[in-house]
Amino acid sequence: MKLDRLQEILGYHFSQPELLLRALTHRSASGPNNERLEFLGDSILNFVVAAELFERRKQAREGELSRLRANLVNQTSLADIARAITLGDSLRLGGGEFKAGGQRRDSILSDTLEAIVGAIYLDAGMDTCREVIRRLYGNRLRELPSVQELKDPQDSLTGAFAIGRPAAA
Repeated sequence: MKLDRLQEILGYHFSQPELLLRALTHRSASGPNNERLEFLGDSILNFVVAAELFERRKQAREGELSRLRANLVNQTSLADIARAITLGDSLRLGGGEFKAGGQRRDSILSDTLEAIVGAIYLDAGMDTCREVIRRLYGNRLRELPSVQELKDPQDSLTGAFAIGRPAAA
């Protein structure tokens, strides 16, 4: 069954499988959906990633930490993680959304991953949830990019004109 495989990949087995089912249910499907779990999971992801960055980058300033966190929890990063765990195969979508390819859409994949985080939190608490997030992020947390690598090219350009300062090389 797809749910068993997903739980194996997550490294976590739900004691309340109905939470996982709800996390996988898009609003286009009938019945209870994952929107409330997504709300909770989004906050948990932001907190856990922020705490990890705080510990891993002890000399980084607040702005640098914020930029790193934003890069790690944005829709694209979450959808990439969702694809890596083949989350699209387990989604519960309405017929129209399925036909439209919703199982491949970044927004649906990222929202569902957030919902799963919220479901794990409700099922097992914060410590377990933190461990699952660390596993999901794996190398993304171990091999953090420099803040310069994350800067938007426009940031570097505008920084060159700010109060006569030279642009960073």
